[in-house]
Order: sequence, then structure tokens, then C-alpha cells
Amino acid sequence: MWCLWGLLLCEALLPIVVISVQVLSKVGDSVLLDAECPPGFQVREAIWRSLWPSEELLATFFRGSLETLYRSQFLGRVQLHGNLSLELGPLKTEDSGNFSLLMVDTGGKIWTQTLHLKVYDTVPKPMVQVFTAATEETQAPNTCQVFLSCWVSNISDITYSWRRERTMDVDAELHSFFSNGQLLSVSLGLGDQDVAYTCTASNPVSWDTATVTPWESCHPEAASGKASYKDVLLVVVPISLFLILAGLLGVWHHGLCSGKKKDASTDRVVSETENPLV
Repeated sequence: MWCLWGLLLCEALLPIVVISVQVLSKVGDSVLLDAECPPGFQVREAIWRSLWPSEELLATFFRGSLETLYRSQFLGRVQLHGNLSLELGPLKTEDSGNFSLLMVDTGGKIWTQTLHLKVYDTVPKPMVQVFTAATEETQAPNTCQVFLSCWVSNISDITYSWRRERTMDVDAELHSFFSNGQLLSVSLGLGDQDVAYTCTASNPVSWDTATVTPWESCHPEAASGKASYKDVLLVVVPISLFLILAGLLGVWHHGLCSGKKKDASTDRVVSETENPLV
């Protein structure tokens, strides 16, 4: 422990060469924090530390021995390799932070590395919704104005981009972007019935896509070959009313016939009572 304090004191008093590195990874993966030093630098001692959000000792190299026994948030998830590179994993989002490697060579020269680790969530498949700008009654049958919305839930640092399939370029007059690329305004014509749009949601370490054909939402009956909801109502409602009326007539007729049979039976009983057999 005194040797460790001595190294830290040397860091504060002696000239230091510092390099800084940005490291990106994602949740669930492992990351290797490489130890780099100049040619001819013969490492005598080394200390790996976590600087932020809290300062903790992670691993040491002293007298040829590798140690990773310090209690920290990485306990059980840290390994110091023979080349003094530090492996962390599986990673969590809260593992993002700054790490420092302090190395001293046999001549007392100090070399320090600062590594900035950023851990991102894996981007899931985005959700794409289509909103028509007008109702079917007011929209011309050969045109369609829609808004395409792309969204990923509970993930930060996401960027969105759109690609129109089956075409080499995008007509700027037909497309406009809002809300950092999440919303896309599209004007479609008859020639765009089979055109699909793909939304890509991404962060620096992962991405995923979702594709939609917006014309199907403009004129679903034309795209699917099925009758519209109103057409179905025009057929179903009259048939349903007819069946209900037929049922009521059947019940009324059955009740009428039952009443006549009952009256006939009553008359027969009365007749037999008035004319007993001798």
C-alpha cells in the first residue's frame, strides 16, 4: 500500500506525459482499455484507477505481480492482462466514466493515460407510424399527403434518418424533416403506391431499421383489394336488419299458431265434457 501511495505522490511531483483516448461500447459487451506507452518504456509499476463518477483503485502491477482484488463497482467484472491492458465487462450504462493508467519505468519516468469510456444501450427496432394529413373524403384519389413518425422508447442519444427505397435520390420538394429527423412529411402520387420508406435509428455503437409503405395507409382498400369499412357497413347493416325482422316475424307467427292450437284443444275438451258416452 505504501508503494501505491508513493506512485501517486510521484504522479503529483514528477513531470508526466499524458495521452487521452475516447472508448465507446454498449451494454452487455466487454471492452478492452489498451495500455499504450512509448517505445523503450520499461514498466516497473502500474496502477489502473476509475476517476469518475467515483475514484477507485481497479488493478495494479507491482514487482511482476498482477492484482485486481480491489473492491469497486467492477468487482468480478475486471481483468488485468499481461500487457497491462484492462478488460471490463459485461458493461452497464453506469460504467461510463473516466479511467486512468499510471505507469512508471525503471528510470522513474511517469506515463499516464486517461481513457473516457461511454457505454450506450443497444438500439432496438424502431416503431414507425403513418398519419394521413387529410381524410379520404377530402383527399384526391390519386394523391396522398402523409407524415411518417419514427420512434425508439427509453433510449437516449438516438439519431434518426430516412431512406426512400427503390430510388437513387430524394426529391427535396416532396420531403421535409422535423424534430431531429423523427418526423417525415411525404407527398405521394399514383406512381408511389409501392414505394417504401425506411427509418434508421442509431447511436454511435448500434442501429436498427423499420420499413413502411405509406400508400397502404392512404387508400387501404385499394392496396389490399378489400372493401372499405363504409362499404362493409352498407352490406352488413341491411342484412342484419332483415335477419332481425325475420326473427321477430317468426316468433310472432309461432306464438299465433300456438294460440290457435291451444284454443282448438280447449274446444275439444269442452265438447267431450258436454257429450259423455252412455
